[in-house]
Amino acid sequence: MSHSNEDKPTLNDIPTESYSAWSVFLVFLKLGLTSFGGPIAHIGYFRDEFVTRRRWTDEKTFVDWVALCQFLPGPASSQLGMVLGLSRAGFAGALAAWCGFTLPSAILMILFALGISHGIPLPDGVLHGLKIVAVAVVAQAVWGMAEKLCADAKRATIMGAVTCFVLWFPNAWNQIIAILVAAIVGAILFQPKEPAEQNSASLKLSRRYGIAFLALFFLLLFGLPLLRSVSSNRTIAEVDAFYRSGALVFGGGHVVLPLLRSEVVPTGWIDDATFLSGYGAAQAVPGPLFTFAAFLGASMKGEPTGILGGAICMFAIFAPAFLLIVGVLPFWERLRHYGRMRSALDGVNAAVVGLLLAALYTPVWTSAILGPQDFALALVAFLALVFWKLPPIAVVAACAVVGWLIAIPM
Repeated sequence: MSHSNEDKPTLNDIPTESYSAWSVFLVFLKLGLTSFGGPIAHIGYFRDEFVTRRRWTDEKTFVDWVALCQFLPGPASSQLGMVLGLSRAGFAGALAAWCGFTLPSAILMILFALGISHGIPLPDGVLHGLKIVAVAVVAQAVWGMAEKLCADAKRATIMGAVTCFVLWFPNAWNQIIAILVAAIVGAILFQPKEPAEQNSASLKLSRRYGIAFLALFFLLLFGLPLLRSVSSNRTIAEVDAFYRSGALVFGGGHVVLPLLRSEVVPTGWIDDATFLSGYGAAQAVPGPLFTFAAFLGASMKGEPTGILGGAICMFAIFAPAFLLIVGVLPFWERLRHYGRMRSALDGVNAAVVGLLLAALYTPVWTSAILGPQDFALALVAFLALVFWKLPPIAVVAACAVVGWLIAIPM
C-alpha cells in the first residue's frame, strides 16, 4: 500500500551526514553515562553536545524545543532527547535516544533495588564532585544561551524578571506561568518577523500522527483507571499508577516523587524506608531521575518484581512523555514559523534562559557550593568547558576524582 508524503514521519532537509538509530543510541548512551546533575544540567550537556560540538541544530531551534519540553508535563530532558533523536533518525531515532540516555541509570537503579549496590556505595566526595561539575555545566549553558538569546536590554530584562519570579515563588506551575507571560510580552514588544526558514533539524511530521499520538495519550490517561477499577490484575494497577504520575507532573523529576509515594506506599507495594533509600540512590546515578520508577518496580512486594517489574514501571512512567512530545511537535513545528509566533518565542527564549539561571542558583549552586574549595573547583571546571574546550566526560571524571580526594581525611 502506498502512502503520501504527508503520512510519512520523514524529516525535512536531513543533513548530509546520515544517522542511523544505532549511531543516535551510541551518542545518547555516552550522555546517559556521564550526565549528572538533574534535568537542568542535562540540558546543558545536550547543548554542548548537539549545538556546539555536533551542530545537530542551531541555538534558536534548540531553545524552542527546550521551551516546549519545559511547558509539557513529563521529564523535560528526556523529551528533549527524544526530539533530538527524532530530528536525526525519525521515530526509531527518538526511541534510540531515550534508550541510550535512560538505560545506564535504569540498570543501576534496578541493581540498587536488588541489593547489589548496598555493599559498594559511592564515596560522598565523588557524589559532591559530580554536583560541583553540574554547576559548571549549567553555568556554561546560561553563558552561551544568554549571549545569543538575551543580547539586548528587553530580552535581558525578561530573563532577569523570570529569574526573580521563579526564585521568589518556587513552584512548578509558576514556571509555566512565566513562560506564558514571556510569550505575551514578546509578542507585544518585538516586531513580527518574517516566517523563519526551516533549518536542517526542523521536523516535518504529519498532523495525523500528532492527532493519533495525542488521542492515545488521553485514551490511556482516562482508560487505564477505568480498566484498573474492573480488574484485579496487579500489572494493570502498576501501569496505571506510573502512567498517571508521568502524565500529570510538571517541573521535572523531583516533583514526581510525592505522586509516586502516594501511589506505592499507601497501597503497601513498598515501604517508606525502601522508598527513601531508592530516592537517595537516584541522586548518585547519571541520567533522568524518572528512572527511580525502575527501582520502585524492582523493589515492590508481590508480582511482577525484579527486572520485569522495574522495566514495566519505567516504560509506564516514560510513555506519556513520548506520546505528548510526538503528538504536539507537528503543530509546534508549524506554529513556530509564523511571524507573530516568532516574536512570542523571542520572549519565551529569554524566559528559558531565566529559568536556567534560577536553577543555576537553586538547586544546583545551593546544593553543591558549600565552601571556597567547592567554588574553586566549579570555576576550574567552568574554564575547562568554556575556554579550554575540554570534553565534558573528562571534566566530569576529573571533578569526581578531585571531590573524592578533597573528602579524604588528612
